[in-house]
Amino acid sequence: MRYLAKVDKASFLGGATLQLLAQQIEGYMWERLAEPQRLETDSPIGFSEATLVLLRLNPDDMTVQAVEDALPWVLELIDTFLARGITPDFLEKEVERAEQWRQSLTLESQEVDRRSLEAAARRDEIQELEKSLKVERADLERREAELQGPREGQED
Repeated sequence: MRYLAKVDKASFLGGATLQLLAQQIEGYMWERLAEPQRLETDSPIGFSEATLVLLRLNPDDMTVQAVEDALPWVLELIDTFLARGITPDFLEKEVERAEQWRQSLTLESQEVDRRSLEAAARRDEIQELEKSLKVERADLERREAELQGPREGQED
């Protein structure tokens, strides 16, 4: 597990007291700890007091596996996000914009579905009308044949 920590007390003989400030969840996702936690270690860490460090801790017993200076990491965050104007306000606006876009797509999809149902209903109506017209036409042709039948007999 990876943590951002501040060195509270460092000893030249080894050991230090570290204040855990944030925990990496995954990738660029970090979570600030609600209350900073103190961690004592017997291992020499090689950093002076008040230095920000990145720790890799064993999740089973919370022992320090690795310690590195947090400065390159902080500079990478600045280059990756802050230098491009990716601020919390920007991200919030992007989330709002994405939500509005999602809602718009949902409405458009519902409209397309509604039109599709209307078209299917109209197609069904047309098919019923075609059937009805065929039946009427057959009926008219039958009547015409009946009417012409006796006339032909009368003309003789």
